[in-house]
Amino acid sequence: MKTALKLQATSTDDTWLAGCAGLVCRIGDTPLVRIVRIPQGDISPDVQVWAKLEWFNPGGSVKDRAAASIILDGERRGLLKPGKIILDSSSGNTGIAYAMVGAARGYKVKLCLPANANAERKRILKAYGVDIELTDPLEGSDGAIRVARRLAAEHPDLYYYCDQYSNEANWKAHFHSTGPEIWRDTGGRVTHFVATLGTSGTFMGTARYLKARNPAVHCTTVEPDSPFHGLEGLKHMETAITPAIYQPEGLADQALGAPTEESLELVRRLAREEGLLAGPSAGAALWAALEVARNLDRGLVVTMFPDGGTRYLSESHIWEDPS
Repeated sequence: MKTALKLQATSTDDTWLAGCAGLVCRIGDTPLVRIVRIPQGDISPDVQVWAKLEWFNPGGSVKDRAAASIILDGERRGLLKPGKIILDSSSGNTGIAYAMVGAARGYKVKLCLPANANAERKRILKAYGVDIELTDPLEGSDGAIRVARRLAAEHPDLYYYCDQYSNEANWKAHFHSTGPEIWRDTGGRVTHFVATLGTSGTFMGTARYLKARNPAVHCTTVEPDSPFHGLEGLKHMETAITPAIYQPEGLADQALGAPTEESLELVRRLAREEGLLAGPSAGAALWAALEVARNLDRGLVVTMFPDGGTRYLSESHIWEDPS
């Protein structure tokens, strides 16, 4: 494997983006890089930690994969037609991905977004011309889901409700792209896979693919350790609406709860020690990957960094060292 960033974006499985054109075809094949400076001391020299940098997708996050898969699948099945409006709930990244893919495919987009979503995400969505319906911030992503479901039920002829939490095209995007990319770029040497949970599509699709190639690949889910957390985009499954696509039986070998402050500290360290300006969920992913790595004598641990830090620069608590 090489540590250099791979900038050429070509789909691992040409069928998953069949029918796409233009910018949408550039989704996937994101760089896989080794975390070099942070895993020191208590981790065996025979253990490596690598991360997939999903902000290299054209829409800036891992959600480009699911959004493209869901929209193209809707077209193929005749559910999404010219004149229909793409509708879904989102905490931000999936919404931006819908906006990008929707614009490229000629659709208007309406999103139900918690009112406390950060300023950068709201501005990006407005730049794409998205119709935003802000929902109760105290209800978080679950409140946005409820509003989207109501709108879809009230206006079935107007909207194509993507329903990312229940849509199997979500996890299939990762089965056909993320999993094969990891297998290819590690030369099949990946021993452990670690992924955070939001809709759970990244984990479900990637773990299914990796275990199909090698049942011994150990797969770990990561969620916040408390329902009251500061890790935007992640779900505390026990207290949230559980996504219908989340079926970890037989796939999840381990489940870890990431603490907010330790995760945010790793976000700062990624920027200052690795040169990687990543978002908060990447800190949780790295925290869990290091936990896994510390218990190994040898192995190759791969995790996902869902988005970059530029979407969070207005949130000073992430970047300022605690006093």
